[in-house]
Amino acid sequence: MNEPVADYAAAKQARTKPGRRLSNKYKLFWMAFPFLVLTFVFFYLPISGWIYAFYDYTPGIPLSDTAFVGFKWFKSIAQNPTQLDEVLRVMENTVAMSVLGIVTSVFPVAFAILLSEIRVPWFRKIVQTLTTIPNFISWILVFSLAFALFSVDNGIINSILIKLGLIEEGINFLATNDNVWLSMIAWYWWKSLGWGAILYLAAITGIDQELYEAADVDGASRFRKIWHITVPGILPTFFVLLILSIGNFINNGMEQYFAFQNPMNKDTIEVLDLYVYNIAFANNFPFATAVSMLKSVISVMLLFMANGMSKLVRGESII
Repeated sequence: MNEPVADYAAAKQARTKPGRRLSNKYKLFWMAFPFLVLTFVFFYLPISGWIYAFYDYTPGIPLSDTAFVGFKWFKSIAQNPTQLDEVLRVMENTVAMSVLGIVTSVFPVAFAILLSEIRVPWFRKIVQTLTTIPNFISWILVFSLAFALFSVDNGIINSILIKLGLIEEGINFLATNDNVWLSMIAWYWWKSLGWGAILYLAAITGIDQELYEAADVDGASRFRKIWHITVPGILPTFFVLLILSIGNFINNGMEQYFAFQNPMNKDTIEVLDLYVYNIAFANNFPFATAVSMLKSVISVMLLFMANGMSKLVRGESII
């Protein structure tokens, strides 16, 4: 055997030895270990706080000196008419915002397709950068922008409308129950549209370019190439994210709604996560914990239902 070939074969055999493969696995494990620790600390360790739902807990009093009440707070959700009405109101807001989020989830898909069709590279990069930056802005700063635009006294929109003679006095856009759901979903997509399109841009990049070349040979228009090549190429990504969003149906988060809430729009802007936060800081920790536990259980059930739907429709599992 030729000496260089023999050396290459020996090196290849050394790389494929069981001991070396095991060593590589350990390297990958230690690379992922810090993230596993962070996941455990911030997502699994706080579950120990669920114990407060079974006690008549008051902040400042040790749990050992607190009376054990069992499922009292869980029963009170259905047995107390006032609390039941509040939970139903909050669930209505939560479901409405989640449905709007799912219905409008096609926005980042359309935006990614339009962005990929821009033929001038520097202009495409500028548009992508400008639409991605808002994702890294806190919701407090977003509310500051909304206040500068829509406040009653010094808001830019009200000032323009008054100068044009369309209204006589400023409209309090931010302190009204009218169209709160629509305004919240609009602000959400303004903030996250560019970021949400990144996965779809990656999916578009992964489409075989020979398909576009064959379409050019057949004389297909740009719209035909989008409809018959680009859209089918990103549909698997869209369906995976759609199913995950269904599993996350009642988890709207609270940062956006916390920033925009006020006494005038609280009835329609208070989603489940914000309701739990408000109840907890109203010194009703046990009830807030009970509601949060039920929310988590429902979320897990929805996730498994979404996984079953994925197996039924696509033949693939997401878990």
